[in-house]
Amino acid sequence: MGRFVNLDNSAFQVALNSRIYVDKTGLLKYTNSVLDTMEGYICNSRPRRFGKSYAANMLAAYYSKGAESEQMFTGLEISKDPEFKKHLNKYDVIHIDVQWFLANCEDVNSIVQFITNAVLDELRDIHPSTLPQNVSFLSDGFLRIREKTGQKFIIIIDEWDVLIRDEAMNKKVQDEYLNFLRGMFKGTEPTKYIQLAYLTGILPFRKDKSQSAVNNLRHYSMLSAGPLAPYIGFTEDEVKKLCEEYNRDFDEVKRWYDGYVVGKFHVYNPNAVVQLMTNEEFQSYWSGTASYEAIVPLINMNYDGLKSAIIEMLSGDQVKIDVTSFQNDTVHFANRDDVITYLIHLGYLAYDQKEQAAFVPNEEIRQELIRATRRKKWDELIRLQKESEDLLDATLNMENETVANQIEKIHDRYLPMN
Repeated sequence: MGRFVNLDNSAFQVALNSRIYVDKTGLLKYTNSVLDTMEGYICNSRPRRFGKSYAANMLAAYYSKGAESEQMFTGLEISKDPEFKKHLNKYDVIHIDVQWFLANCEDVNSIVQFITNAVLDELRDIHPSTLPQNVSFLSDGFLRIREKTGQKFIIIIDEWDVLIRDEAMNKKVQDEYLNFLRGMFKGTEPTKYIQLAYLTGILPFRKDKSQSAVNNLRHYSMLSAGPLAPYIGFTEDEVKKLCEEYNRDFDEVKRWYDGYVVGKFHVYNPNAVVQLMTNEEFQSYWSGTASYEAIVPLINMNYDGLKSAIIEMLSGDQVKIDVTSFQNDTVHFANRDDVITYLIHLGYLAYDQKEQAAFVPNEEIRQELIRATRRKKWDELIRLQKESEDLLDATLNMENETVANQIEKIHDRYLPMN
């Protein structure tokens, strides 16, 4: 039992101990069905507070050799499946929480090496004769262990995209990190050592024109969730049961927190529903993020008609969009639709797949968007223009210190922060 290799089930136990726990172990039935197949390379993205880490911890608790979880899952949906015990605690599990590594890394420029060393060190404790010190890549380590033991790995990466969002302007980190992921998941070699790969984050895997994508990954998101739709947020039936148990007005809950349509399911924000059940107050439980703050200036400057489109959606209309050009990062916004697609992934807008249109999902989000569109108003554009003029003047006058300070100020205000 380790921190990153074959961890225990304590993190998932915390979820089970909570006052409200909604059984999502049906996801395990699906992942069991795709073990050791090309469908078993999953990138499942969803907004903050939609249970991403709960799902990752549940997978680790179920599959990890470092846990004894039969009693934990007894009585839950997965325990009724005929193959429940076949896969229970039978696998070597690698669990990487990228947010944790980012928070604990002294130098973000060395984060890939930090992750690699941490996992390899634990693998060496388990397989000392198989992994000499000159093994420096995780993919190489996994392959050597597979050849020696015959055992494949289940690899779980939580918050996979945090470096894409929080280090958006750090090309060195971005390139190294994406190459790190390609090394683990791209091509035919990974099929020799991966039993299941499960990546979760806010964004789907980043598109990259300069290098081929990780073509093994199957993407499921707020745009199209496929078989994972009932495991993204709370379904309507689950919310109805909670309303009955806690004596809440279901119609009012629906008005405030429903609206996300994923496949055939109406999906609710789990955090908001749980907070309502325990706090008894209909209000916004949405928490702003640095990722969202980065695009508030774009909204207020009416970038490519963006603010006008959001105001139109706030009035109750849907807005047709093309979601295919978004590069799945926080830098390359080519048009209004790219920013709207990003807002869908963040959960600030919902998407009607049939109509190919975006809309405001519920009252909670409507209030958040109204605050955003009013917060800085149109003087944002005037200020940006003035700062740009000052920067140009300082550049022409070769005022190095002024240029550096002005660039830093603009960077801090308009680009994602750590």
